[in-house]
Amino acid sequence: MSNYILTSNRSSVRTITLNRPEVFNSFNREMGKEFQQALDDASADPSVRCVVITGAGRAFCAGQDLKEVTAPDAPDFTVIVEETYNQSVRRIRSMEKPVIGALNGVAAGAGANIALACDLVVAKESASLIQAFSKIGLIPDSGGTWFLPRMVGMQRAAALAFFGDKLPAKEAVELGLIYRAIDDEAFNEELEKLGDRLAALPTRGIGLTKKAFNASWNHPLTEHLTFERDLQMEASQTDDYQEGVAAFLEKRSPQFKGQ
Repeated sequence: MSNYILTSNRSSVRTITLNRPEVFNSFNREMGKEFQQALDDASADPSVRCVVITGAGRAFCAGQDLKEVTAPDAPDFTVIVEETYNQSVRRIRSMEKPVIGALNGVAAGAGANIALACDLVVAKESASLIQAFSKIGLIPDSGGTWFLPRMVGMQRAAALAFFGDKLPAKEAVELGLIYRAIDDEAFNEELEKLGDRLAALPTRGIGLTKKAFNASWNHPLTEHLTFERDLQMEASQTDDYQEGVAAFLEKRSPQFKGQ
């Protein structure tokens, strides 16, 4: 693996860092492949109970590297969107572990929508999100036209997509687009606390909750109630469920192991 993607472990938290700071961590195809491999590795590793995605340098991710798409031998957008972005978003949403999008700086274009695919997004107060696609005559991809109207409603989604205005982190919180905006100086400390808190939760139950959230967009209520029932049965067979019940009855804090 090249240095386009860096990974590190702290306890049960795996951090995946987008590492092309000289181009604001914009994606090329090689970086996309490495990012997906890093997601696969984190998903498969039982010692990992929370994943953090962040960027090196001043930006989280500026989206697509336009030098790649304008090169004489560039693949068409079907290939780029599917291979680099769609495959990444699918992995984030299907991973049965909590994923934090940690915006250390601007998240623009596909970079913004990769962030929105995460389960929780926290950002430095100085960070911002930009649906930059309209600036060059494109549409929000990487799930942008799916996430935005569901998160903020059609009117605000249209304004964000059409105008491509910079959305400061605090305003993104007010819109319900991200979870928290954190003072820049306290960002790393608060991010560690959040990662530790998520990693200490019953990982299987969190993963099944995420699975239920994903499915809820496509299920009528009656069908979804049955889906919830079946997932609850699966959750009730985990070791963490047994530990949670025992801890409740014994009036102590549970010690979940993610199993």
